[in-house]
Amino acid sequence: MKKIYKQLFKIVLPISFQFVMMSLVSASDAFMLGFLDQDSLSAVSLAGQVIFVNSLFFEAFNYGCSVLAAQYWGKGDKKTVEEVLAITMRYTLLVGLIFTLATFFIPQQIMHIFTDDNELIIRGARYLRMASLSYIICGFAQIYFGILKVCDRAGLSSLIGSVSVILNIALNALLIFGFGPFPRMGIEGAALATVIARIFEAIFVIVLVVLKKSIPLNVSKMLMLDRLTVKKVEHETEKETEKETEKETGKETEKESKAEKLKNSKALHKDYWKYTVPLLFNQLGWGGGVTMYSVIMGRLGSDAIAANSIASIVRSIVASFCWGISSGVSIILGQMLGRNELEDAKKAGGSFVRFSILIGAISGLILLAITPALLAFVNLEGAAHFYLKIMMFYASYYIIGNSLNSTIIGGIFPAGGDTKFGMWCDIITLWCVVVPMGMIGAFVLKLPVLVVAFILTLDEFVKIPAVYRHYMKYIWVKNITRDLDKDE
Repeated sequence: MKKIYKQLFKIVLPISFQFVMMSLVSASDAFMLGFLDQDSLSAVSLAGQVIFVNSLFFEAFNYGCSVLAAQYWGKGDKKTVEEVLAITMRYTLLVGLIFTLATFFIPQQIMHIFTDDNELIIRGARYLRMASLSYIICGFAQIYFGILKVCDRAGLSSLIGSVSVILNIALNALLIFGFGPFPRMGIEGAALATVIARIFEAIFVIVLVVLKKSIPLNVSKMLMLDRLTVKKVEHETEKETEKETEKETGKETEKESKAEKLKNSKALHKDYWKYTVPLLFNQLGWGGGVTMYSVIMGRLGSDAIAANSIASIVRSIVASFCWGISSGVSIILGQMLGRNELEDAKKAGGSFVRFSILIGAISGLILLAITPALLAFVNLEGAAHFYLKIMMFYASYYIIGNSLNSTIIGGIFPAGGDTKFGMWCDIITLWCVVVPMGMIGAFVLKLPVLVVAFILTLDEFVKIPAVYRHYMKYIWVKNITRDLDKDE
């Protein structure tokens, strides 16, 4: 077990650090644009919802990739991992291209979805158009970050992401305010800084592939050119007239070999969507639920909005280690299951569950410990100051449930291909229980702000009984790989 935890921390620490650094980019955008004017800050905040929705697709594709790639990597089948990467990249780049084209050509129409304030629409549209190229480039880099983690190179993924974050923050300052030779671009400077940082990530990834430090991208499989080749061979074989038996046999053998590979490729493609679709619905359902939390709190006054915003940012930073554990657990258990170490995986899963509770409790204590310093640092007055104090207390116990559930639902279950339960669990909890309760409490019963905020922290605890009961069925203890490399 010590060896497993050593491997876990080798994966978790870089991933967690990367999560923290990514949180700092959002914080720096808000901090720097706040110095310009409130409209710039509000416009980028609203435009950021497009980035959030885009990220939900990318994360779902990445999770689906990890489900299969981790098991095949543990099995030692690198060729299939390469094909899983190609499949994932195909749909990621397609979605990235759609977002890039939409934000470039119709940014104002997109901003109309979030606000009817003409000034915010104009400013947000300028940001979206300038940042449009970042979507497709980001998709390329994010999928490679995921595959690097699966292939035991989480440190490289963290290095690239962290350097990119530092570059992004530095460019934010230079381009927003126009220091030195850099032009003062304001809101568009923040967008351009994001694009440059994404280009840096992509170049760094390409260098790693060229140096053979990562799995290469099979462009032929990504574009499905291999299927066209098979069809061409089939067509040529059908047109062949009777020739020497030896040549005909050679043609048939080539045709059968390519047809078998195509069959395997289709089976892998089917597997990918089998595990990714529930993850995609889960991401979209969860993202919509989180958005509804903001809508509910946003109707309770500026004091509630300010306090909830700060509490959420701080909680997310502290929770980075919990989310890192979830990713690490999924990779390690997936590799074990791919090697058919089913009993060992079951024991390791139980140990990870207990460990997640411990980490959640420690994280909660950290939140309580930093609360006095946070209250002294932030510039909030009156009700907002009091709200923040209580919301930090809510965050301190909420993070325990979050740590447990993210490890089990986001780590253990997907490791064995069990992705449907998490989808139903999260969607039902959010949309059938917590969101309706929050809306009734806020808009019908007119409950106090802190009571509504308390209701919105119940989602992690409402689902724990169902999650643990499903965990104990051990449906997730499964090797989902196929023998696909026999013709390689």
